[in-house]
Amino acid sequence: MTRLSKFISTTVAVFAAAFSLCAQSADDILGNFTSKKENDEYKVRVTKNASGTYKGQIYWVKNSIDPATGKKILDAKNPDKSLRNTPCDQIVIFNGLKYNASKRQWDGGKIYDPQRGLVVNLTIRKLPDGNLSVKGSLMGISETFTWNRL
Repeated sequence: MTRLSKFISTTVAVFAAAFSLCAQSADDILGNFTSKKENDEYKVRVTKNASGTYKGQIYWVKNSIDPATGKKILDAKNPDKSLRNTPCDQIVIFNGLKYNASKRQWDGGKIYDPQRGLVVNLTIRKLPDGNLSVKGSLMGISETFTWNRL
């Protein structure tokens, strides 16, 4: 390969990558995703509210039945006592998230961790493969998960 053809192919690759980055839209967060946290596997549906913000709700949990009782596991650790009877496969884990075009991410919201009963700051970024990088932060401590698009 000549120097000129290497330069041209590198330039084309750079422009293609830049175009794909610029092509991101606020609604790229919409859809169904699956992830694992420790031994829990779950699926989340991200939808758009009438206000233009985004909501994430768990709609499937691999081990949703309590083996001791044979009943659906409830959101027992929720800091909002009125939500503690919510089945584990119906928990809203974030609501009101906004797209920040200048940072090319979704932020300004909080995410709820049902395993710990914690509500923390939320930032979501779209990965090049269409999956999402979901980062929860509290007091300088962060945890990041990948949600795989279904």
